[in-house]
Amino acid sequence: MKKFFLISILLLLWAAPALGAMSADEIVHRANLASYYGGDDGKARVTMTITDSQGRERKREFIILRRDVADGGDQNFYVYFRRPSDVRKMVFMVKKHVKGDDDRWLYLSKLDLVKRIAASDKRTSFVGSNFFYEDVSGRSEKEDSHKLLEETADHYVIENIPKNPDAVEFASYKVWIRKKDFMPDKAEYTDKQGRLYRVVEALEIKEIQGIPTVTKSRVRDLNSKSQTVSEFSKIQYNIGIKDSVFTERYLRRPPREARR
Repeated sequence: MKKFFLISILLLLWAAPALGAMSADEIVHRANLASYYGGDDGKARVTMTITDSQGRERKREFIILRRDVADGGDQNFYVYFRRPSDVRKMVFMVKKHVKGDDDRWLYLSKLDLVKRIAASDKRTSFVGSNFFYEDVSGRSEKEDSHKLLEETADHYVIENIPKNPDAVEFASYKVWIRKKDFMPDKAEYTDKQGRLYRVVEALEIKEIQGIPTVTKSRVRDLNSKSQTVSEFSKIQYNIGIKDSVFTERYLRRPPREARR
């Protein structure tokens, strides 16, 4: 009887980690919070270096502002371009909705034109870079089905398959999520022919005001052999950005927060 009791206890102890293990959906949710919801709001200066297959470089410099409507819920983003001259004073604004399509606007300063970006265009190039419009505010976790493929000492490896495959150019993508802080540090996209064609990486992650933050990232297009590296500086959290910043009137007249 004692032997049977001891075996039962051991079985329960061995089963405990499995019973308490997080689901793939929970891991993805925590990664989404870590990636996009640090602090109540945030500001950073971003320098993009776009390199084509022949090694030629173009640069973009902009200020990005973010404010959470609700933690893990809707968000607002405002991107104000500073350099070079062909994009100077251009503005990209997003009202991200957890339920339903995001609202996106692009203000073209050279034409004094406000343009709505259709939901179908969210997987297109962001100002000529290898990043997509969707990358700025993030892809909704509800748009994909998630599966835990592998668990290493340091990472969860999640496979994501779009629920609406006709709306995107990829068939699936894998994400490596750090166990220690749930920050994703690599994503690999596979096309509908089963070939790897796009790789997104966090090249550098630092703690800013106690919040794990990507300070350098890279997107590689394996088909065109081009890449874009984004470097983030002057990062600040919880600076009290107002809701009014994220309204259409500020598309033509950038707020003080975006100009400094």
